[in-house]
Amino acid sequence: MKNRTPKWVLILVGLIAVVWTIPILGIVITSLRPLSEISLGWWRTEELSFTLDAWTKVWSKYPLAQSFWVSVKVSVLATIIPVLLAPAGAYAFQFLKFKGRRVLLIIIINAFVLPNQLVVIPLFRLWREVGLIDNIWAVIIPSAGLSFAWAVFLVKNYLEDFPKELIEAATVDGCGPIARFFHVVLPNSLTPIAAVAILQFLWTWNGLLLPVVFLRSEITLTALLARIQGVYDRNWDQVSVAAIVTTVVPLIIFIIFQRYFTAGASTHTGSKE
Repeated sequence: MKNRTPKWVLILVGLIAVVWTIPILGIVITSLRPLSEISLGWWRTEELSFTLDAWTKVWSKYPLAQSFWVSVKVSVLATIIPVLLAPAGAYAFQFLKFKGRRVLLIIIINAFVLPNQLVVIPLFRLWREVGLIDNIWAVIIPSAGLSFAWAVFLVKNYLEDFPKELIEAATVDGCGPIARFFHVVLPNSLTPIAAVAILQFLWTWNGLLLPVVFLRSEITLTALLARIQGVYDRNWDQVSVAAIVTTVVPLIIFIIFQRYFTAGASTHTGSKE
């Protein structure tokens, strides 16, 4: 007989799932109720009415569509760069022998402890001198650069268990380092690449510091969300609308790329079925 999951585990997981969805439900309800009602609590039902006024105000008053497109461009480009470069860097550190490899790897690993706040002021001065203020590349370049260290480290840890027999067989067949990377290592490394893509996209999409500092006319959704929230008057209904729009894309991206975790795990043995 197969081992069945105890009922108490299912009940516990179900309760956690319900608690986890309460904030999401609250955001959705807040975006659909008048501000006079949700100011007393979105869960109150003494006066219950629904309206799309908050959605109409946000779309007409704020450049939500423009900010959405800016977030897409910044997140996609800042994700593509480390996804393309990190596997090659991890392959070089794991399988190639070159002078200073260990020292260079230690330097890259130490980049983990570098907070984004430390590079904001030097970057601001640099971007101002080269004219990149209010340019999306002012956010894309540091977002991709600061993520390169952990991306290389993540892929390299995966390659430590990579079957060396495949590398040796490819070498015997006459494949050089570049051919071994593209034809042997890269096709069998979908798991860490998918992990890098998902995490980098989510972190860049949800990033607030760099867009607020470097962008002015065209801003990301997170920066627009901070503007909608205001300083004195809390527009909770409009903030909820912007929050929903901001979280839709990361959720879709995660669902789409989730399949590659399983696909990558199945190729970890080196088989290409």
